Amino acid sequence: MKRILTILALLSGCTLSGVAQQRFHFGTESNPQGVKFEVDSRGFIIGGERILPVMGEIHYARVPQEEWRQEIRKMKAGGITLISTYVFWIHHEAEEGRWDWSGNKNLRRFVQTCHEEGMPVVLRIGPFCHGEVYQGGFPVWVVDNAERDKAYKLRSEGRGFLEEVRGLYSNIFAQINGLQWKDGGPIVGIQIENECRGPWSYYMALKNMAVKIGFDTPFYTRTGWPKLNGKEEFGQMLPLYGDYADGFWDRKLDDMPGDYPKAFLFKDTRLSGVIATETFGTNQDTNMERSDLDYPYLTCELGGGMMPAYHRRINMNGNEPLPLAICKVGSGSNLPGYYMYHGGTNPQRVLNADGSLNHPMSECQASRTTAHNDLPQMSYDFQSPLGEMGQTNEEAWHQTRWFHQFLKDWGSELSVMDVDTLSDHYARRGSFEFRNDYVRILNEDGVASVTPYNLMLQEGVTINTATVQPFAKADDAYYFITIKGQRPSLTINGKRYSMRLDTPKRIAGCTFTVLSTAKAKSAYVIDGKMEYSKHGGILYKDGNQIKEEYWTTHPTLTASISKVRDAGAPRAIGMGGAKVAEQPKDADFDAAAIYSIDLGKIEADSTANAASLFLRIGYKGDCARVYADGILVEDNFWNGKPMLVRIADLIGKKVELRILPLAKSAPIYLQSEQRAFLDAAPSSGLLSLDDIAVMSRETK
Repeated sequence: MKRILTILALLSGCTLSGVAQQRFHFGTESNPQGVKFEVDSRGFIIGGERILPVMGEIHYARVPQEEWRQEIRKMKAGGITLISTYVFWIHHEAEEGRWDWSGNKNLRRFVQTCHEEGMPVVLRIGPFCHGEVYQGGFPVWVVDNAERDKAYKLRSEGRGFLEEVRGLYSNIFAQINGLQWKDGGPIVGIQIENECRGPWSYYMALKNMAVKIGFDTPFYTRTGWPKLNGKEEFGQMLPLYGDYADGFWDRKLDDMPGDYPKAFLFKDTRLSGVIATETFGTNQDTNMERSDLDYPYLTCELGGGMMPAYHRRINMNGNEPLPLAICKVGSGSNLPGYYMYHGGTNPQRVLNADGSLNHPMSECQASRTTAHNDLPQMSYDFQSPLGEMGQTNEEAWHQTRWFHQFLKDWGSELSVMDVDTLSDHYARRGSFEFRNDYVRILNEDGVASVTPYNLMLQEGVTINTATVQPFAKADDAYYFITIKGQRPSLTINGKRYSMRLDTPKRIAGCTFTVLSTAKAKSAYVIDGKMEYSKHGGILYKDGNQIKEEYWTTHPTLTASISKVRDAGAPRAIGMGGAKVAEQPKDADFDAAAIYSIDLGKIEADSTANAASLFLRIGYKGDCARVYADGILVEDNFWNGKPMLVRIADLIGKKVELRILPLAKSAPIYLQSEQRAFLDAAPSSGLLSLDDIAVMSRETK
């Protein structure tokens, strides 16, 4: 039963017959052990084995370097088998000629850590990235140069710009030299540019430059959106696609405007009409070119969650990522790739020599270039399966990891199965049926599922139909998970069997177990065995040990809080450059409600590990900020969820929490649950501090 289906297993050096790359113009496909990483029109083949990997985005510069290894292990526990990350130019060369690869920005150390943990990497090297970073990642000096010299046009083949990009690519390569697949390292792919119409000659100028500098990987990619101006040269870069359940970038203040409901449908087109609508418009052409279908169907940006923007306070419930993935894989995709899978925190703001604010590190309407949305200056939680501090967003975490375990164990078979039947809410790929009628907000009682259809498990054993979802092959047995609203049953070799939850049953010489939802939330497959968490946390391998990480309210540690000043009247909210509500400026927080937070009890406790402690602040209002010795360390646009703050950033400092009231007439989008609080607020606006607790991240 055990088969080599994952990238991790193939990194061990096994060599099997491969399938030649055809028509694709990529780099070196063999590592020093002779293992080939190949691409064909269906997807990926490693060491001669077809795989159906799962890609998850994490940004190393947004996560403390001391936590990289732990967070990578948790991503693996969630079923991620391929890591993608942006290299943000502005993070590394904020000042012209002064490069910073230290601390959380140590790209080489991050890639080495991925390698040590057996995780292949796709680098997204820009020059433009977006990623809700200030100016999409372009340093201020680059934009200054473009404005001074009209021949120096951003994202163009102009010599001045390409020379600057050459410096960027050369410095990135110096960091990862020796860590590509051909060297025995983990880097298997390079993304060129991001969300660019072209022209194609610009893409090729960047790729040729990257290759000449030394980027030599088994594949190169680009985002498959927007549609290019003009024709591409086939086979130079794999177009990768995406879809989102909702978008902070939308200018409308309604539930699910535009085409967002279509993200929850099975469809025979790969393009989405909802990505980057603030830049490319709401009437994007989603018709596919015939040549596009000769590429494998791969995604890099399925919404693992969504950020709240100032004007659009999206609150994800965690049930959205699975239906997105179900719809894409059911429609023929052989790579679900999530943006984001792990949230993070932006680097500190850039200051002038006199200490005044130059600019934040997050996207904002006031920037001179790129998409213009006001995002929190520090927080980049994204409400993804693993949040800003590495906390699980429970429904998104469990639902997706169950699906990923299924893809690990059955993906090799699924990857060669064509789509036989396709309609809005149903698709069949060979021996698997995919269903979804869940739609965010519009039908949250709906269900997304995959079930077997005449699936031969082994000689003489075929599952004809089932009302349960395949989960894992472990302990020489087959595990399934219940589907909401269905009585658990399996029809095997033409005979129907009712299944008792969490109880093994022997049928046709095989052992089958259907797990209840509660039991499945504790179930992890490690080294081919089913293991169960004891505290409802994440199980992962640490060397030869199995460890569990879980979060809990600390039983003894508390933070005392006292009000320093009441808030003034709600500010008048103006429209920014993008014609949507503009976030408050620093000076606006002078009129905020101010609270002093005393961590004396925590500091006095010699057993307290500050790196594993967090403040959870429940509040209602417009925005909240936490300052440590006057420096902004965390902020939040209220969307109904509490904010988290790292206590390690606060220890030994004067800590202030500031909350701005939200005016009843604020021109922002709130979902119905949050809108009800605003509607019921007094004329002075909505503002309350509801609770504050110390959360502890435990590992046993």
